[in-house]
Amino acid sequence: MRILSGLLSASVFALSATHALAASWTFTDATVSVQGKGTGVGGARKDNLTPGKPLAKEFDLGPNDSLKVILTTQEGKSAKRPHQAFLLLKDSSSNLDVSYPLSVKESGKAKVDLTQKELPTQFLKSQSKVSASLVIASFGSSTGYNSEAFSLNVISDKGVSASTAEKPLRYGKLPEIHHIFRADQKSPNVLISTIFTLGAIAALPILLGAWLFLGGNINHFSKAMSDAPIAHALFVGSIIGLEGILFMYYSVWNLFQALPALVAVGLITFVSGSRALTEVQDRRLAGLR
Repeated sequence: MRILSGLLSASVFALSATHALAASWTFTDATVSVQGKGTGVGGARKDNLTPGKPLAKEFDLGPNDSLKVILTTQEGKSAKRPHQAFLLLKDSSSNLDVSYPLSVKESGKAKVDLTQKELPTQFLKSQSKVSASLVIASFGSSTGYNSEAFSLNVISDKGVSASTAEKPLRYGKLPEIHHIFRADQKSPNVLISTIFTLGAIAALPILLGAWLFLGGNINHFSKAMSDAPIAHALFVGSIIGLEGILFMYYSVWNLFQALPALVAVGLITFVSGSRALTEVQDRRLAGLR
């Protein structure tokens, strides 16, 4: 029992020591600088950053200034690339915050550049200082880093009024949507339909004359009806039926009502027409014209 108790105590002590010595994320070789437009090399204000010790003096960020933060991320004592690293800006009066990710290389070298144009409109209107914190974290047991690094005093251009902030998106019940469907398509004018109908009827005598001119023989009507009465009757009736379906679609029916009828009557036309043409071929092979 004493041996088991000793082993258990040693295991607990080893785990506690391992947890105490667990690495944490930090940074080194960090600098922050603010440079105005046209100031040239050496005209920027530049300070070194120390982990856990924010700068006492705040930086002024004007309309034409650019802010740059350069550092090297570390896990414990080794420079390493974390899963996430960003500069967090927070307005102390409204508690509004916005983050800007740092571009980090595999060696841990990281930097971020931003100008006043990239700040939210609320930051430009605020009269309080903006707190800038560095956040570094990654997967694993290492403790992340999150601490204030410096402060910003955003100086807006007095001659340019800041644009009105957009109303934030809020999810909730929206007003009922009433759909307005397009009215059904109507047939053309009655006068236009009558003109084209009369034109089609007037073409029937011309069609009959051309049929007689090409050798049509009406004397074979009785023989054709005696040899294949059902085929000829169904063929002529289906042609008339197709015209009737087209008329109904033109005047009353919609496409979904006309299509099934067209398929059914068209099948009858195809089958009966083939039988009727077989009968006509038999008469021609027999020498009847």
